[in-house]
Amino acid sequence: MPARRTALSAATVFLICVLALAGWLVGGRDGTPHVRAGGAGTSPLENPDGTKPGLAPLSSPQDRKAGRDLIAKVATAAPGPRDGYDRSEFGPAWTDNVEGVPLGRNNCDTRNDLLARDGTAVERKDGSDCVVTAMTILDPYTGTTVRWTKQQATKIQIDHVMPLSYDWQMGAATWDRAKRIRIANDPLNLIPADGSQNASKGDSGPAAWLPADTEIRCAYAVRFAQVSLKYQLPVTEADKKTMLEQCSAR
Repeated sequence: MPARRTALSAATVFLICVLALAGWLVGGRDGTPHVRAGGAGTSPLENPDGTKPGLAPLSSPQDRKAGRDLIAKVATAAPGPRDGYDRSEFGPAWTDNVEGVPLGRNNCDTRNDLLARDGTAVERKDGSDCVVTAMTILDPYTGTTVRWTKQQATKIQIDHVMPLSYDWQMGAATWDRAKRIRIANDPLNLIPADGSQNASKGDSGPAAWLPADTEIRCAYAVRFAQVSLKYQLPVTEADKKTMLEQCSAR
């Protein structure tokens, strides 16, 4: 019996070494190792409309260069005043009544659309094709895998990559209401993520806030740039500089 336990221990050590060498083993915020699930995230370079799940790191030199090239196209400007901003200026939260973005008017609200997009082992409310009650999700901002239930709703929150207040200050204040509703509910601008990360971000741009997991920061900067380019919203000089730095060559 002792010999069998030794064999199992050796096999476990071997598996951990293989995962580490493959780049699949990462540390959680509490230091507990976990496996970054394959297929749980999509490169932003392969997901220009935001309909594919999650956010995957950009690690190859070619992808990081492609990221810098895309970020380089982003315009810069000084932020305007925050005067007049209110969340209601971007329509009801998570409305399905939105035109011109993927998943709009599909009889399911934006929040549940995003949970279903990024979650695995998704469970839904009895009798509903929409309401997600439980799922497993890889939080891209921390690299941790979370088993989420509706009773812990704030544990996973939907992050606006380009925060709505930031949008307002960079030009959305002059938009019509329909366009503001689009950016607030566009899957390209939305990532389910750790609630404490979302809270700490607030309305910050990349110069003031980046995800805790350093491996995802280039991908996050690229996604920020994709939203900026789609909606022709500039970013600040400091934010663009920081975005380019996240995708610098290694």
